[in-house]
Amino acid sequence: MQFYRRLTAIKAISFDLDDTLYNNRPIMQSVEQQMAHYFTEKFAILLPELLVEPKQVFNRRFWAPYRQQAIKAHQDISHDVVRLRFESYRLGLLAHNLSAEAARKEAQAGLDYFINLRSDFTVPKESHELLASLSKVFPLVSISNGNVDTRALGIDHYFQHIYHAGFQTGNCHDESEHLLKQKPETDMFSLVCQQLDILPEQLLHVGDCGFADIHGALNAGCQTAWLPQYGVGKSLQQIPHIELSLVSDLSQLIRKA
Repeated sequence: MQFYRRLTAIKAISFDLDDTLYNNRPIMQSVEQQMAHYFTEKFAILLPELLVEPKQVFNRRFWAPYRQQAIKAHQDISHDVVRLRFESYRLGLLAHNLSAEAARKEAQAGLDYFINLRSDFTVPKESHELLASLSKVFPLVSISNGNVDTRALGIDHYFQHIYHAGFQTGNCHDESEHLLKQKPETDMFSLVCQQLDILPEQLLHVGDCGFADIHGALNAGCQTAWLPQYGVGKSLQQIPHIELSLVSDLSQLIRKA
């Protein structure tokens, strides 16, 4: 653990998920391959004319124009990776002459399959041990721009709150939606502090991305712990409070609490 700024009193810790508590890159590489295979099988039944030579690959490049179409129609959808993926699938299927109902049904099936795949892995033992020990001392929350299912991963019970960027539905008495923007926007950081009833400077945010996590948390007035272990996050724009070699380095905070 390397210190760049003096830490002040910490009353809660927020965690990014992907590439912070586990290495997400190989998971997503495998998922993208499986999704291409999934849609190859789907299109073989629904639209076999697309499978003529040169053989069409239903990868990220295939869906990219429909993703851009969805963003152009509703710019805020870029903050909601779940809804954006659904719309990309739906628009792509519509563009290839599926009916509106069939496109909606198949887009939802594809989205459900994707989320199941991307949440089907084992979180490292070290991360479980860290979260278990920290949760006895600090309120923990997760703040993610992504769509991994923390319940499927078996880590949801460590967190008092779990936040995913995107459109949030109201409760049973209020069906209106509101948007939590992706980091580095401060929406989720501010909501954490509000719900835990703490000041922003009393929250330590842990994440891998120098832009989304560190820049975002610092702009929200929070303390920060940068974890560049997996080498996928964007570079730093501001100096964090501490830099971690391993996420388990945070166990030192228990001894200081």
